[in-house]
Amino acid sequence: MSSGTRHPLDEAIELTETAPGRYTARTHPAYANAVGPFGGVTAALLLNAAIRHPQALGEPIAQTVHFAAPVSDEIIQIDANPVRTNRSTQHWLVQAFQQGQLVAMCTAVFAVRRETWSAVDAIFPGGQPAPDSLAPLGWSKRPEFTRRYDLRYISGMVSLDQPDTGGEPPDAESILWVRDEPPRALDFPALASICDVFFPRIFVRRRRWTPIGTVTMTSYFHADSQTLSGIGSAHLLGCARSQVYQNGFFDQSAEVWTADGRLLATTHQLVYFKE
Repeated sequence: MSSGTRHPLDEAIELTETAPGRYTARTHPAYANAVGPFGGVTAALLLNAAIRHPQALGEPIAQTVHFAAPVSDEIIQIDANPVRTNRSTQHWLVQAFQQGQLVAMCTAVFAVRRETWSAVDAIFPGGQPAPDSLAPLGWSKRPEFTRRYDLRYISGMVSLDQPDTGGEPPDAESILWVRDEPPRALDFPALASICDVFFPRIFVRRRRWTPIGTVTMTSYFHADSQTLSGIGSAHLLGCARSQVYQNGFFDQSAEVWTADGRLLATTHQLVYFKE
């Protein structure tokens, strides 16, 4: 991407302030999904509204997004409200409306991070092949938003270009490298978006396309802005899996790591599917 050219993600999360805490935005064709925009870019847009707010305290540590209705290619009106501010934490409600109807909302927690004792119980899936040794995702038929990410699968890949006749695998775990495409320096909106970049686990488990829709997604951010800026545009290692598929819903969780084993984010979502 040449200097002076804006990254598609920055265009997609652009906000026009109409009053303190009130903004308008538009969907971006580069992040189109099968129905409406990619959920990750909606999460990034809502989080950006809180980050941009003049009363924002500290940095994001958590976000829960509820996808209430399909988002159409119309003006989006966004209200960002810090509903409770304490000494070191701040709680947010951010709502998105189209034609007066709620289409998405999120709650978020911001905090002033302080140095404390630290440890990681999660196990880093190290020893993986380098990104440059793997081919990028190359489906001929895929949603437009997937072209905004360099996705290099190590395991748990499924092709939707043609029916798979290999039978169902025992689980839906995937390990892959990911970064924005074109490359972009990592920040909280980009990380929030990457938390939703993992394909629905039911695609992997059943080896075929199934109508789905994310209902709610929670992401926890374990790194501060200084850590994120130091990563730049390097590939991140993602690991995604599911726990249960039942009665038309399944959940999936994922971790986002740096190549050297720092856990940046964990995320969990509940997804509707139609059988």
